[in-house]
Amino acid sequence: MENVPLPKTRTAYIITRLELGGAQQSTLYCCEHLDRRKYEVYLLAGAGGYLDLQTRLLPPDTRVRLVPWLKHPVRPWADLCAFFRLVSFLKKEKIQIVHTHSSKAGILGRLAAAWVGVPVVIHTVHGWGFYEGQNPLVKNVYCALERFCARLTGALIVVSEENKRYGLAHGIGNENQYRVFHSGIDPAAFKVSKDRAALVRKKLGLGGRPTVLVLSNFKSQKSPMTVVEVMEKLAAKVPNAILLWAGDGEGRPKVEKAINAKGLEKHVRLLGWRTDVADLLGASDVLLLTSIYEGLPRVVLQAMAAKKPVVATAVSGTPEAVQNEETGFLRQPGDVEGMAVDLACLLVDPGLAKKMGAAGRKRLTGTFKIDVMLKEIEKLYEYRLEVSAAKKRSAFGKPIQFVK
Repeated sequence: MENVPLPKTRTAYIITRLELGGAQQSTLYCCEHLDRRKYEVYLLAGAGGYLDLQTRLLPPDTRVRLVPWLKHPVRPWADLCAFFRLVSFLKKEKIQIVHTHSSKAGILGRLAAAWVGVPVVIHTVHGWGFYEGQNPLVKNVYCALERFCARLTGALIVVSEENKRYGLAHGIGNENQYRVFHSGIDPAAFKVSKDRAALVRKKLGLGGRPTVLVLSNFKSQKSPMTVVEVMEKLAAKVPNAILLWAGDGEGRPKVEKAINAKGLEKHVRLLGWRTDVADLLGASDVLLLTSIYEGLPRVVLQAMAAKKPVVATAVSGTPEAVQNEETGFLRQPGDVEGMAVDLACLLVDPGLAKKMGAAGRKRLTGTFKIDVMLKEIEKLYEYRLEVSAAKKRSAFGKPIQFVK
C-alpha cells in the first residue's frame, strides 16, 4: 500500500512591519527554516519595511502577504481594515497556528485568530509596548489590551526572564503560559577574519583610531541623544576615538543637529541602515547600547559572537546576556559619565577588551543560538497542537489523559 503523506499544519506568522530589527530577523528565520515536512508557512506583514525585499529570498513555497493597513501608529480606520483583512485571510486559508510578533500585530492578529477560531495562537514578546516612565494613560491602555489578548493566547514566548517577570507583575497571562526563548542568532555568521576586519577599517578610513559601534535606530526607546552625550564625554578622555552609528529613523535630524552643536563631526559618523553588521563589528573595538527599555537586544548577542565587549544599559533582558565586568559593562539608563568611563577603559586597554570579548562568545549557548531557538518553538507548536486536539476530543465526551 502506498504511503500517504500526512497533511501539513498551516502556520501563519504575523508581524507589524519588516523593519531592520531583531523581531523581524527572527520571524524571517522561522519562515525560512521551519520544518517543511510538517508545516505550510504563511507570512503576513505591514507594507513598506526595510526587509520587504528579503521575503523574496524565502523558500518558494512560503506564502507572503503584505497588508497595507497594518501600521505601527494607532489609526482606528486602518486598524479596523487590517483586522478584517486578517480575519478573511485566516478563515480562507484555514490556518491552524497563528504566531504573532510585535505589539500591534500581536493585538490585531490574536483578535483575528480568536474571531476565526484558530486552534493554536502564540505570541512572541520582543519587549513589552509599555514601560516605566511612559504616559500613565497610554501605559494602562496597553496593559489592558495585553491582559485581554493573553486570554486568547495558548502560549506567550518572551525573550528574557525579565520580560516574563514584568508581564506577570502587570497581570498579563499566567505562569504556565510563558516560555523564555532568547531571540537567538547564528554565532558563525559574525566571525570575521583579521584580514577582512583590516580591509573594512581601511574602506571606512578608520586608520588606527579606537572605534565604538552603535547598531540602533533613532527611536526614543534607544535614547539616541544619550549616545551623543556619551561620545562628547569620551572624546575628552580618548581624543582620537570615533563612533560608527549604523541605523536611521525620524529622530536623525535632531541627532545631527546635536552632533554639530557639540563639535563632534570628526568623532561620530552616521552610516544609515546597514546590513553588513558582521563587518562593522569586526572593524570595531566595542559595542555601545543606550536603550531605556528592551526585550533582548540581538545586537548585544551579535557583538558577543564577534568577540567584542559590550557597554550597555542594564535594562530588561540585557543583563541576562551581558555579565557586568566579565563580558562588558552595564550602567543605568542615562549614566552618561559611567558609560564614557567604561568605553575609555576598554579602548585604552585592548587586552581587557579581548578578554571580555572572548568571555562573551562562550556565553552563546542554548536559545541564544537561533537554531536551538527554532527547535524549541517547533516543540511548542507540537505541544499546543496536542492540547488543542485533546480539548476537541474531550468536547465529544471522550476521556482525556494529557501530560505535558
